[in-house]
Amino acid sequence: MPRLSLVVPVYKVQGYLPECLDSILGQSYTDFEIIAVDDCSPDGSGAILDQYAERDARIHVIHLTENVGLGRARNAGLEKARGDYILFLDSDDTLSDGALAAISERLEATGDPEILIYDYARTYWDGQIRRNQRADLLKEEGPDVFRLADRPQLLNLLQIVWNKAYRRDFIDRLGLTFPPGYYEDAPWTFCSLISAERMAVLDRVCVYYRQRREGGNILKTVSRKHFDVFDQYRRVFEFVDAREELAQWRTPLFRKMVDHYLTVLERPGRLPQNARAEFFRRASADYRARLPKDFQRPAGGRGHKYALLERNAYAAMASATAALKLRRSVKNRARTVLSRSKRSAMGVFYQSQLRLPIDENLAVFSAYWSRSVSCNPAAIDAELARLAPHIRRVWAIRPDAMDQVPEGVEAVPLGSREYWAAMARAKYLVNNVNFADAVVKREGQIHLQTHHGTPLKTMGLDQQKYPASTNMDFAKLLERCDRWDFSLSSNSFSTAVWERVYPCSYVSLETGYPRNDILVNASFEDVRRARAELGLAAGTKAFLYMPTHREYQPGFTPALDLARFAEELGPDVTLMLRGHYFYGNSPHIAELRRSGRIIDVSGHPRVEELYLAADALITDYSSAMFDYAVLDRPIIIYAPDWDIYSAVRGTYFNLLEEPPGAVATSQAELIRLLGSDEYSGPDAAERRAAFRRRFCEFDDGRAAERVVRRVFLGEESLLPFVPFAERSHAPTPDQALELVERA
Repeated sequence: MPRLSLVVPVYKVQGYLPECLDSILGQSYTDFEIIAVDDCSPDGSGAILDQYAERDARIHVIHLTENVGLGRARNAGLEKARGDYILFLDSDDTLSDGALAAISERLEATGDPEILIYDYARTYWDGQIRRNQRADLLKEEGPDVFRLADRPQLLNLLQIVWNKAYRRDFIDRLGLTFPPGYYEDAPWTFCSLISAERMAVLDRVCVYYRQRREGGNILKTVSRKHFDVFDQYRRVFEFVDAREELAQWRTPLFRKMVDHYLTVLERPGRLPQNARAEFFRRASADYRARLPKDFQRPAGGRGHKYALLERNAYAAMASATAALKLRRSVKNRARTVLSRSKRSAMGVFYQSQLRLPIDENLAVFSAYWSRSVSCNPAAIDAELARLAPHIRRVWAIRPDAMDQVPEGVEAVPLGSREYWAAMARAKYLVNNVNFADAVVKREGQIHLQTHHGTPLKTMGLDQQKYPASTNMDFAKLLERCDRWDFSLSSNSFSTAVWERVYPCSYVSLETGYPRNDILVNASFEDVRRARAELGLAAGTKAFLYMPTHREYQPGFTPALDLARFAEELGPDVTLMLRGHYFYGNSPHIAELRRSGRIIDVSGHPRVEELYLAADALITDYSSAMFDYAVLDRPIIIYAPDWDIYSAVRGTYFNLLEEPPGAVATSQAELIRLLGSDEYSGPDAAERRAAFRRRFCEFDDGRAAERVVRRVFLGEESLLPFVPFAERSHAPTPDQALELVERA
């Protein structure tokens, strides 16, 4: 039997769950088990648990068939736990390094107390860590083991269960279980503390309590469910009333009850406005029913609120609250005036347009900072024209790129009056990056963030860990992301990353990438035409080379000697280069370009057509690999500087260990791979198949239709996915050539 059992209830935490589990499994102390309870989570959390359980036998997963809530999920885990001590950990929180060893050592040093209380710290999205404000209560002073009566001030700690280790036989003796509801920690915490004969403390931060910016804490949700607090304190006092020896705790618990009721009343974002009077009346009734004899109210303003509760004087309480809100409102109006003056740079025209009604049939599209008509927004635009032609579609384009807008596409120059009018009044705003800070998100507008790739390198808030890679203002970044209503994803891996690194209140849409639909649906003629437009002769093998940007390099340094590369591969191979400019002044490279052996496709408007034309992809760390994998064609990873790149920028997995195909770390090795056809052999195909299942799971050719139906047409249910084994993909160049020759 393990010494410690950690019960981890899980619900909609796919972005945080791996970090939670890693923090446990990475502990130096190993005599523990994890009872992870999937509370019928609708996201990928259950699958994550199963993956971890396959790798580590200490993890036991329970999948509930219906969502039962935090308390009952803990009960399910408690039934399966076998350890001497039970610890609870919420699945978006983490253990500090060495926490379990410190807990075990303290338990042994204090002779196995019934409860050990340890400390925690709050962690914030910007990297701040703040220790519990009442950490002073956990100082290891006086006897190592004590009763609550010896240190009653411990009742002033936050009413939580996950900062304590409970001896299993103590739990069984009391018959402790978690009730359903919002405030399930209160009965468990109070009843266990006042009942324990032997307690100890550990003056050490063992848990990092995540403060989720997007409002992951259900206690911060406006709802009548906060009335649950009355049932929880009823349970507490029933427990006390049934045990004469606990009568001394009625007065301290009464004070905790009243303070808790006042907190629910006073905190914004909890009670609906039309429920506040009813809540006050019920709180007042509990106050009078449980008022201890000779109770002394607190002094000052807090005592005044106690008196109002005792008299059931809601009108007086509401008046005092209104006066406080008025004072705050005056301050807020002053801030608003200042903010508007700062926004004057937007222009009076934009401000006037913001006051006009929203055009329900207008959509504005942008891609890559308004540089082109491309990527996911372009694919959504095309599908919107098919399914909802009544919606006018306008593209925001930089003035210097207006001449590159395809014929038939309505576009407005970025920054023009037409642009600001469209941005102010459009119902739908679609982008694969963020709109500028100056853009105001109006109530009633819908912002659709499509993204433009599956992340290998760290993104969003994760970049804070790699300061050498960015000078981003992360607070401003999150303000921009706060405008999102929907965030697209082509795989559950991306969904989990986006939800963690962009912690805002949007809806994740797992639809697949609209821009990849063509890679599934393209015909033989589409492939043939793509190659013909690039001037690729029949029988020519075309490699598409797409290197990514490296933050640690001040300028671009090609990782390939292109002239040597072309010579060694021979005359039947063409290299299509997409990315930075290369050796433009080299006469040898110029000659290779004239001969068609090297084609610079950096300015090609649609990368998807390059994918269709290429026999194989050569890349390093570009997200192109995730899209190209939809085609199920060979991918070669050329990573000569993996150690430097991964250290400077940070990555989400080791590409050398989980590649989509063959890997080369030197040019000589790359040339050998390509010359031997090893890059397209069975080993490479096996790695590609695993990569495709992981990262192309939603790309079945109907992504754009899913997006349009859900976002623009309001259909709640997404179209079902074509089973992975039954999906097709565009024909290869060889297959397209064979069809032409047969014809």
